[in-house]
Amino acid sequence: MLAPEGVGNSGLVYKSRRESGLMEKAKRVVCIEDEPAMIDLIRLILSRKGYTVAGATGGREGLELVQSTQPDIVLLDLMMPDMDGWEVYQKLKAHESTREIPVIVVTAKAQSIDKVLGLHIAKVDDYITKPFGPQDLIESIEKVLNRRTAPSA
Repeated sequence: MLAPEGVGNSGLVYKSRRESGLMEKAKRVVCIEDEPAMIDLIRLILSRKGYTVAGATGGREGLELVQSTQPDIVLLDLMMPDMDGWEVYQKLKAHESTREIPVIVVTAKAQSIDKVLGLHIAKVDDYITKPFGPQDLIESIEKVLNRRTAPSA
């Protein structure tokens, strides 16, 4: 933390990342998950790494949130009561404004192989299996985002 005048204990003057021009825009994540506690956990994990997380507790709400916020990435649970994740995924990829947003699917260990294979065929950007560790989540998101921003050869 900076001292009030921006002078550290060593006497050096520090600038915040924003002042020095190094501050990059926080990556925006939409988490579509029917369990609010899981959204809160994901928000806690990702906010510590500088991500901004918006949560939606159902498929319909999630679609609206993605369309209105145009996030950098979507975390999508497959098993939700109002609209399952597979249907949400298809609608995201069918809509011109959301088609290019990468999606990481969050699957339960008991997820049927048919859905996982279907998502593989549909070219989902990545999968995370619940329960997952914080580092697994961060690595998956960074891998997908880096793949999207890497220059083509």
